[in-house]
Amino acid sequence: MEMKKIILKLDVFDDKAKQKAMKNVSSLPGVTSISMDMKDKKLTVIGDVDPVSIVGKLRKLCRTEIVSVGPAKEPEKKKEEPKKEEPKKPDPKKKPEDQVADLVKAYQAYNPYYTTHYYVRSVEEDPNACVIC
Repeated sequence: MEMKKIILKLDVFDDKAKQKAMKNVSSLPGVTSISMDMKDKKLTVIGDVDPVSIVGKLRKLCRTEIVSVGPAKEPEKKKEEPKKEEPKKPDPKKKPEDQVADLVKAYQAYNPYYTTHYYVRSVEEDPNACVIC
């Protein structure tokens, strides 16, 4: 067999699932390199491996689709140096409450289902709420 570059799309949402997927694929004989792009949720495997065996291993963990299978070596292209972005500095003009509100909005956008709402009942409102008195 020859070296292949296999690109798979995985439904992984956190680092733990990503690590499990990479560990399962790395256990296959013939795998040379593995890389995961969490932004696009794509796993790239390079090596002398059957794509169907990779998908068979990964489908036990998460939903998996084969995006492309091709030769390992890509035609050489001129590489452009990526521009380095300066890290964002917090605005000193913002109030701490505004910064907290921005963080809460960002968290809710990132984890929409994990935001919890608590309702506290007091003993005065519900006399049967206390079991041990």
